[in-house]
Amino acid sequence: MNLQQLEYIVAVDQFKNFSKAAEYCYITQATLSTMIKKLEEELDIVIFDRKSNPIITTDEGQIIVDQAVKVLQETYRLKELAQKELEHFTGTIKIGIIPTIANSLLPVVLLPILEKFPDLHIEMSEVTTDNIIRKLKEGTIDMGILATPLDIDDYEEEILYYETLMVYGKFDEDTHFVIPDEIKNHRVWLLEEGNCLRNQFINLCSLKKSQNMPSNLEFDAHSFETLLNMVDQLGGLTLIPELYFQSLTEERKKKVRNFSAPVPVREVSIVYYRPFAKRKVIEALAKEIKALIQPILMAKEFKNSELEIVKI
Repeated sequence: MNLQQLEYIVAVDQFKNFSKAAEYCYITQATLSTMIKKLEEELDIVIFDRKSNPIITTDEGQIIVDQAVKVLQETYRLKELAQKELEHFTGTIKIGIIPTIANSLLPVVLLPILEKFPDLHIEMSEVTTDNIIRKLKEGTIDMGILATPLDIDDYEEEILYYETLMVYGKFDEDTHFVIPDEIKNHRVWLLEEGNCLRNQFINLCSLKKSQNMPSNLEFDAHSFETLLNMVDQLGGLTLIPELYFQSLTEERKKKVRNFSAPVPVREVSIVYYRPFAKRKVIEALAKEIKALIQPILMAKEFKNSELEIVKI
């Protein structure tokens, strides 16, 4: 019996499929099947019912799989304890990040993180919130960066920062602040269905799906750039987060207004699935992102009681 065999049975139990488990473990299906068969012979039990589709873990096999998870968790902890300094992290960390955070956060933090952890291989992809949650549980990514709170059992949330939400549109020069309830009087451009920032805008301003849009138009955007272009050409308003605001041209910044108090913000966090978390690496990355981002955001100027975390 060895740790690889334990990793293989945990993978098959997760994916309920030998082919997918082999792909996840970067080995051939034949090798995986052979190693699991040897383990079953050594333990003198059948761990998986191979006749079913998807694969079923037997009752006796589930006991072995549960114990294997515990052994692997302790093995991962031993490996983490062997790390002498944060700068010496090695291996791979797989990260999913939602697009409305990636477009403004990564240009600020990615290069410093790569320089801080030169021996850590980072695999990063833009993924929706629902897919991040799914991939975390499957073990195909190690952490997600997304809007919270989620409040889902077995998922941990490490808050990175609070990001002010702002309104982009054509305003009079003497308009300095926007009241959320007033948004309903304007044409409102929204991101596509399923986007958490879309939901936050709707919840913050009590909007309908299509707010004062032309009767013969249905439009959902994929990016902030598209939203801003639509506002510039067809009028109306849209919502943007503070980090994205910082990337705008000076001309476009003139078209942005803050909401009136209490200041609406979105909470951005690292989320990971508790049983399989690479905790030390995640803690190191969280610390680095906080140090880079928190000082450049307006939220630091307010007390927590003066901020309103917008529901997703």
